[in-house]
Amino acid sequence: MNADLQRVIELQRFDSLVHDAQRRLADEPDRLRALDARLETARQHLASVKEGLAQSQTARREVEKEVAVHQGRLSKYRDQLMAVKTNIEYQAMQKEIAFAQTEVKTLEDKILERMLEGDELMAAVKLAEENLAGAQKAFEADKRALTAEVSELKKVIESLTAQRAAVVAQLDPTVLATFQLVSGRRNGVAVAEARDGICTICHVRLRPQVFNTVRRNEEILQCDSCQRILYFVPAATAGAAQTAT
Repeated sequence: MNADLQRVIELQRFDSLVHDAQRRLADEPDRLRALDARLETARQHLASVKEGLAQSQTARREVEKEVAVHQGRLSKYRDQLMAVKTNIEYQAMQKEIAFAQTEVKTLEDKILERMLEGDELMAAVKLAEENLAGAQKAFEADKRALTAEVSELKKVIESLTAQRAAVVAQLDPTVLATFQLVSGRRNGVAVAEARDGICTICHVRLRPQVFNTVRRNEEILQCDSCQRILYFVPAATAGAAQTAT
């Protein structure tokens, strides 16, 4: 294979690997925000359940105050009942007592409902606290993994950049200029495999004479359509690559 052709293939591989690593690095803030969002969701859920419990407890205390008011009236009515002098007054006081007793019974039923509700909410708070603790541990583990990945990606980029520089130093300046020009115009992809008479990236059929020349891998040739530098992988080489994969 032509030495410069081999070098631009290597150069393209380095550029693609660096691009992938840089893309993952660029995604790091979004991935970190996603971790924060999951943890914040667990925090907000716990806060919401606690607020529900607090509201239920407040409502229960209000009902208990009403019960105390009606029980106070009952006590007063019973005292007054002993002092009535007529049958009419006695019957009227009995009605007041009966009404107060009904109110107390209704309110006590509400208190029972609030107690049951409170038990459920207490269980929900406990579960939410456990979920938050789990979310916190997962957040810390994922963040450590993300930090380690970022560090490794930076090392990979540094290593690939050094290897790329070594290849560039050996590459013919004219070929390098062609590579850089096409790469800048074609989203960083300046090299394409030619297979079955077609450029595998732009999918345009090559002229038979061009494809036959590309098959020899002896010179720098570009696709007439996308201008990418073309190379050919012999069948035996392609088969070996697939077996290794």
